[in-house]
Amino acid sequence: MSNVIQNKSLQGPLQYVKGIGPKLGERLAKKGLTTIEDVLYFLPIRYEDRSLLTTIRDLTVGSRGGAIGEVMVSGEVRYGRRRGFEVVISDGTGILKLKWFNFKLQYVKGRFKQGARIKAFGNITAYGAQKEIVHPDIEVVGAEGDADGDAADLSGGAILPVYSQIENFHQKTIRRIIDNIVEDYAAGVIGAVPRGVLEARGLLTLTEAFKKAHLPEDVAEVELARRSIVFDELFSLELGLALKRRAIKKEGGLALGGGDAAVLKRLGALIPFELTQAQRRVIREIKRDMASPHPMNRLLQGDVGSGKTIVSLIAALIAIDSGHQAAIMAPTEILAKQHCQTIQGFAEGLGIKVLLLTGSTKKTVRSGYLADIKDGLVDIVVGTHALIQGDIEFKSLGLAVIDEQHRFGVEQRGILKKKARKTGEGKAPLTPDILVMTATPIPRTLSMTVFGELDVSVIDELPKGRQLIKTRLMRESQRQEAYSLLRTELERGSQAYVVYPLVEESEELELRDATRMREHLAKDVFPEYKVVLLHGRMKGAEKEAVMADFKEGRSDVLVSTTVIEVGVDVPNATVILIEHAERFGLAQLHQLRGRVGRGERSSTCILLAQYTPNEDTWKRLKVIEGTTDGFRIAEEDLKIRGPGDFIGTRQSGMPEFRTSDTFADLGLLKTAREDAKAFLELDPELTTPEGAPIKEILRLRWKDRLSLAEVG
Repeated sequence: MSNVIQNKSLQGPLQYVKGIGPKLGERLAKKGLTTIEDVLYFLPIRYEDRSLLTTIRDLTVGSRGGAIGEVMVSGEVRYGRRRGFEVVISDGTGILKLKWFNFKLQYVKGRFKQGARIKAFGNITAYGAQKEIVHPDIEVVGAEGDADGDAADLSGGAILPVYSQIENFHQKTIRRIIDNIVEDYAAGVIGAVPRGVLEARGLLTLTEAFKKAHLPEDVAEVELARRSIVFDELFSLELGLALKRRAIKKEGGLALGGGDAAVLKRLGALIPFELTQAQRRVIREIKRDMASPHPMNRLLQGDVGSGKTIVSLIAALIAIDSGHQAAIMAPTEILAKQHCQTIQGFAEGLGIKVLLLTGSTKKTVRSGYLADIKDGLVDIVVGTHALIQGDIEFKSLGLAVIDEQHRFGVEQRGILKKKARKTGEGKAPLTPDILVMTATPIPRTLSMTVFGELDVSVIDELPKGRQLIKTRLMRESQRQEAYSLLRTELERGSQAYVVYPLVEESEELELRDATRMREHLAKDVFPEYKVVLLHGRMKGAEKEAVMADFKEGRSDVLVSTTVIEVGVDVPNATVILIEHAERFGLAQLHQLRGRVGRGERSSTCILLAQYTPNEDTWKRLKVIEGTTDGFRIAEEDLKIRGPGDFIGTRQSGMPEFRTSDTFADLGLLKTAREDAKAFLELDPELTTPEGAPIKEILRLRWKDRLSLAEVG
């Protein structure tokens, strides 16, 4: 286990590293550099090829460059009260002035004597017609005893790393700190990738990769080093995810669905529509999982309006038919109430009891609800995060449905699972089946990694009769046309949404806000219609009242923030105007658009965007205008923005990613997944001489996010 001890030593505080100490350590910590390992993963943001020197005449102002010249004159100068030191060099094609404002006079006087040949590199600026470099990296060419900090920057290698700025440190100071750590500690790094995989993929060990990333000898080494470091992270990630999936499948669960399915059969007679082929396929997958003696851990991914709620109800009825309870948890009270109303519509005909439990449920009512849940008198409990509070106890929780899973972390899901662990005295705890749902489109190429340990089902078909939404992208100059489209729909008896990115006016951002614009719309634009306001800062009861009025048709225009993004269902709303569309991501715009098109009439989404010079922004907006397919939108978003916004450290339950471009290469991600799977097949318990250290490395990287109790 000496390998593991070596890796643990890299977690040591930087202040104890030779040459750093507490004060410097404190300054580095502000950049997130607190351990030796942090510094090793602090990769350069770019590299400079210092071998490409030019003549002084060919140096370009505004770029970085270098030249060799002879010292013509040097000396101390005054800029008002400020002291400086200047050196003027020439190579016969022109004159270059070098300036310092932080210097030791005796040292620079002795170093830059007339006639000495100087190699200088830095940002080329100009004062009038005179080219200058302020605080250049320099080397006295051919002179002996001049290899100080500046000289080392140029003579240490033609390819120099450039790092993200740390306070006011000069780049050569940053390089010196990092170079020392690489030289002293890189040899002790143990990677997560088996040697056979490295050789097969032509990759470097982590030690070699760190050395070549920080101390490259040529440009070709840099790309291989980065690729090797990224692959090590991806392999560790995919190996951990594979282990999590396998551990879950070993847990004891409830085999559901073996009864007479009486309740489920009654639902078939009550549903006023025909299920799509995609829904039927997904239901078969869920039934198969629920019949297994191991817990289901499945993600149901479906576009806005694809019919996920009815699928989740069917899953709940399978649990009820087997003598257990179901819990459905939503991220907002509005969505929880909506789910409850949908299910209540079938409850009487099914002969089941459904109740709603949220943070605003009154204490007296709540205590009665808790007693009924504990006694098994309630079949389905719908709620918000209130469902995972400590005082709620189920008689026998068979299924937990979590809607919009990206709003919940692994911790909350884990608490909900534990609600079933109190059943059966003296018996091994049985984990309930888990079904998580999302309408947030995730590219298929990434879903295996984004959703980690979950099996994925996709509803990729909309119900018959579902109206397509027409989307129009407009500029500020077309505002009155946008308002006219809203008025046309209002005159037909329909309702409208108007969405803003802010609740109130902001001093920092020049954006329209919901509060002021509601007043403007009510007074100046639609005075004959009732215009109401909804936002996240309102109290629960107030939000519910506003939403209820809008749903029942007692108000005409709902001015809102993105609080309506998820799940709000008002069939009579046929038009949505999204202000400052350039401020929203594609997935969010798609979610907001999904608030309309839920009835029998055709609907329109208007994207009103302000001018932006960013071409990617307009590309994104044209994508949303051109298609209503959430998965195609996600794939296009992936092409424009890259995978970083879909996967990141914010994905709770995953290890912290050390490199900024971990997911830039989807091909590398797929390769890492395949190689991790193949390695586990050869060493399923990670107990071989090569597997055991890798298991410990996984423990270090995943920390408490990965339970390896079932492994080895």
